[in-house]
Order: sequence, then C-alpha cells, then structure tokens
Amino acid sequence: MLRIYQPVPEVLDALRSSRLSVAVGPKNEELQNLAATPDAAAAIAPYRNNVQFKWITLGNEFIPGPLATYVAPAMNNVRNALMSIGLNVVKVTTVLPSNPLSASYLPSAGTLDSSITRIMSDIASILVQDGAPLMLNLYPYFPYSSDPDHISLAYALFRGTSPPVVDGVLNYFNLFDAMVDSFNAALEKINYGAVVLAISESGWPTTGNAPFASIGNAQTCNKNLLEHVPTNGTPRRPSVLMDTFFFEMFNENLKESGVEQNFGFFYSNMEPVYPFW
Repeated sequence: MLRIYQPVPEVLDALRSSRLSVAVGPKNEELQNLAATPDAAAAIAPYRNNVQFKWITLGNEFIPGPLATYVAPAMNNVRNALMSIGLNVVKVTTVLPSNPLSASYLPSAGTLDSSITRIMSDIASILVQDGAPLMLNLYPYFPYSSDPDHISLAYALFRGTSPPVVDGVLNYFNLFDAMVDSFNAALEKINYGAVVLAISESGWPTTGNAPFASIGNAQTCNKNLLEHVPTNGTPRRPSVLMDTFFFEMFNENLKESGVEQNFGFFYSNMEPVYPFW
C-alpha cells in the first residue's frame, strides 16, 4: 500500500498498472471546495482503470479545527462523484491526529473532545455505511519523548515484557495498542464502536531530539511495528487487524528543522537511512 498526500499527475502516472493499493487525498485547503463541487473526483478520473485506488482521504489532521464541519459534506460529495465514474469500491475517509481526545488514559477512558463529538458522529455514520475505516496518524514517539519519566522506552518500542498498563481485564504490552484503544473506546462512547480504525501514519524519527530520536530506536520501532500489525489486533479488539502505513519513505529537508525532517527510511539521494527493507 502507498499513501500520497495529493494527486500529483507524475506520481499517479508512475503508479499505472502497479499492484500497489493507493490512498490519496487533496490538499487541506481544497476541502472546502470539495464540500460543494459536483466534480470532486476529476483529479483521479483519468487513472481509474489502471491505478488501484483504495481510499480517498479528505482532510489530513483537519479535525479538530475551524473548518472541520466541511469534512462530512466533502465525504458525501466525493462518494457521489466516485460512484458517478464507476469507482464504487473506493472508500472515502478522513485522517485524525492523535490528540482529539479529551481523555486517553487508561485506554478505556478514551473520550472525544466535546467540540468534535457531533462532527465525528456524522463522519462515523458515513464510515459505517460504507465499511470504510477511520484513519489515525499515531506515533508512540511523541507521548514517550514528552514524558519519559512515566513511559518506558521498551513500552514505546513494542518491547514490553510485562503489562505496564492494566485496564480492567485488559493488559497492554505496548503504547501503540493503548493509543489505538483509546480511540476505540472514544468511538464506543458516541455509539460508533463499529467503526474500524486504520493507521495512516506511524514511525519514529532518526535524529533531531536526542536521545529519544535515534536510528536505533527508529529501526527497532518500525521493525516491531511491521511484525505486530499483520497478525495482532488490540486488547480491546483482538480480532480486528488494522491497515497501517509507515511514515515515511524519504526524509523531508524542507520541513521545519528537528524531528519532522527525519522520519524517512531514505535520504533524498535514495541512500537508506538504516537497513530495513
């Protein structure tokens, strides 16, 4: 699977006749227009017969925010546009950051911020109707690096050997599962526990905030994530496997300096940052 953040023609041309399932979305600044335009699928229509589109992501970390109310109308409009060009199997969704919860510890306490409860109910209704996942950008690195006195590195890197978090009858051996289940619990509280989650971004930076960001930690986290998600659900949903995207293929030297530049598996010259693939 491959996720791209806007429908760049050169990238879509390169994906013609590939076997990759593709998630693609417009720029955030285009979302308001997509909530109104009847031609919302125009950018991908020329590729519909030879690019394997799987999801259209409408809004990347757009919720919470001042224009969050446009997400559900845009999803409905794009759904109709996709059906009009015969792409009924392509699902629309949106991408949340990891912080729209007013409570997240313990995982069962997960609760959506009250400012987005109605918006998320509208979105969840569409997702359940279509059988589409809600996507999350979810990074154990950030809560760990901001509170290393209370979150162990082993727990953040999928190396916990005893249950550091006990939530009722559920034991959590890694931070990733705990973060996911906070969202599962939050969705249950608005009566949309049927929504399935997918991880649209996850990874670990290689530099920019020592000692937390390092090549060793990034390699360990991503290797263990790769081993974990294909065969493991979460304690709250043990039989539900999640599609998961690594962030990201290349380092981004045009971003603000620090960790944001350094999540890539490759440098811009195509040299690997560390052995992985």
